[in-house]
Amino acid sequence: MLSQETRDIIKSTVPVLETHGTAITTRFYQLLFENHPELLNIFNKMNQRKGNQQTALANAVYAAAAHIDHLEEILPAVKKISYKHRALGILPDHYPIVGENLLKAIKEVLGDAATDNIIDAWAQAYGVIADVFISVEQEMYREVETQKGGWHGFRPFVVQKKVRESEVISSFYLVPQDGKDIADFHPGQYITFKVDVPEETHTQRRHYSLSDAPGKGYYRISVKREDGRGDIPAGIVSSYLHQHVNEGDVLYASAPSGDFVMNKPATKPVVFLSGGVGMTPLVSMVKTLLQEQPGHPVTYIHAAIHGGLHGLQEDLNTLAETNPSLHYHVVYETPREQDKAHRYFAKEGFVNLNWLKQITSVDSDFYFCGPTPFMKAMYRALKEWGVPDNQIHYEFFGPQGALTD
Repeated sequence: MLSQETRDIIKSTVPVLETHGTAITTRFYQLLFENHPELLNIFNKMNQRKGNQQTALANAVYAAAAHIDHLEEILPAVKKISYKHRALGILPDHYPIVGENLLKAIKEVLGDAATDNIIDAWAQAYGVIADVFISVEQEMYREVETQKGGWHGFRPFVVQKKVRESEVISSFYLVPQDGKDIADFHPGQYITFKVDVPEETHTQRRHYSLSDAPGKGYYRISVKREDGRGDIPAGIVSSYLHQHVNEGDVLYASAPSGDFVMNKPATKPVVFLSGGVGMTPLVSMVKTLLQEQPGHPVTYIHAAIHGGLHGLQEDLNTLAETNPSLHYHVVYETPREQDKAHRYFAKEGFVNLNWLKQITSVDSDFYFCGPTPFMKAMYRALKEWGVPDNQIHYEFFGPQGALTD
């Protein structure tokens, strides 16, 4: 337990963290990788380069300080991060390393303002917070390893089938190399791959959403090839999967993870809103919902730049044609002539609130995923409409971000 004096010191640093949090976490990652370059085999370098990881960690540290009197209030955020830690293979031994370098970063960035009392208080607080993470993650490891078809670490899977879904999206069907059972999963979850890419010094680990319903004896992921643009280089793993991984090749994956899942059973109409490759977890959800609750009212809205970039069309067309309760709408920002002939083409431009009001009900459960600008637009629209928070569900691809500016 933390003393009241320690908690008071931590709370006094909240304004400083709000101002300097990202500078602290940026320096933290520099120190971490300088002192422990082996950890570059775990962390996503692209998220580091974009600054996403630094911002996400700064927000987590800020939240921990702000809620230091009631750490149970950040337990949902802890669990969200812990799902990714478990999938990546983060272990208890990593936490002292993180703590040491985080304290060094705080001291360096704040300088003389980081008194011995502040550093000591943060050392104590970090120990308590780390224990919470370790406890939650150890239970997650136990659960996934003891369930039917579960496993420890990274397991070899054979690419049974590779399917080109669009100009930039391909699906990979994966079966276990040992021929044994695979762990079940909740629609919306992801699996994590450990990939050694030629000419890359470090092992790469990436999360990819499962894009088919569970219970089929295989896992399917649908991966967008991330092409470089501006100062953002091409995606290391997505490019490798598209260009070099073929049927018969072996990939190593940890067991399914993640907390972006459907509320079951659905008691309200369900609306799915996807942008680009953000459709992958939602397709798994809608397939499962239609299987388990046939006749339940469902609306699926997909937004893409044009039809050539629209993945998983065959899946959604078939679902719409065979399930009268599913209302499917396609929105293309700049449709080509042939795109306007798509049976489910609904509008040109963007998904907006006025249009949503015409085809959905405010008393629905909304699930959305896609590029951050798309997600921010959907969130703003739903909040403006007055949709309660408990009916709004979403997933970020990558480190947790914010949907409000």
